[in-house]
Amino acid sequence: MELTDDFEFGHRDREDIYRYVERAGTADPEDLRQSLHMDPRAFGHHVAILKRDGILEEGGQGDLRVAYEADVEEEFSEDDVEFTIRQARQEDLTGLVGAIRQAVESKTYVDAETVADILDSEGVLLRHNEVESRMFFVATVSDEVVGWVHIKHPETDKLSHTAELTVGVLDEYRGHGIGSHLLERGIEWGATQGYEKIYQSVPATNQDAIEFLETHDWEIEAVREDHYKIEEAYVDEVMLARNL
Repeated sequence: MELTDDFEFGHRDREDIYRYVERAGTADPEDLRQSLHMDPRAFGHHVAILKRDGILEEGGQGDLRVAYEADVEEEFSEDDVEFTIRQARQEDLTGLVGAIRQAVESKTYVDAETVADILDSEGVLLRHNEVESRMFFVATVSDEVVGWVHIKHPETDKLSHTAELTVGVLDEYRGHGIGSHLLERGIEWGATQGYEKIYQSVPATNQDAIEFLETHDWEIEAVREDHYKIEEAYVDEVMLARNL
């Protein structure tokens, strides 16, 4: 669910309910009501409106979560590997974090490692608030997450036209076009949000990532010398971008 900057909740209590659920990822309705010190009848009324308007939805265990916009699940089959690309859901959190950590464990991919750390710490996938927006799409094989693309947008006026992207695929599923499909899905989504430029930074030692992006029309914009210190060695940062 994307909330635009001029979105109106119509009532402060409804906004408080939404912000709580967004921060928590999922919330038990009664725990949420008590945390916000709301009258049961008023709380039920506000939740019903948020659900009616497609802002919140009820999960399988009766918990509340941010509603997901209808998103096309695309199915592909390449070299006998069948995979699906779709928007990530809160229940993908554990599998997604595991996939990111596994994909980068033998690579120098600092930004992706940071994304995994943040997800582990916050326990929340999607965000849209006054600080940042972030979106994930995942590639799955037999419902297991094997790749991801992450788009992060800082809610800052001077950077409102840009977003940062990371993308990765498990080693055993590379070479089947999964990364390319994920990258294009992320770029397409960014374009629909009105972003003008997508950027990404990687250590110079990660030549696979640099070559992958360059083959998809990304360009190197700058190099910061000795920006990273990896295993006691100083490594340049390569900053790449693609205009939308």
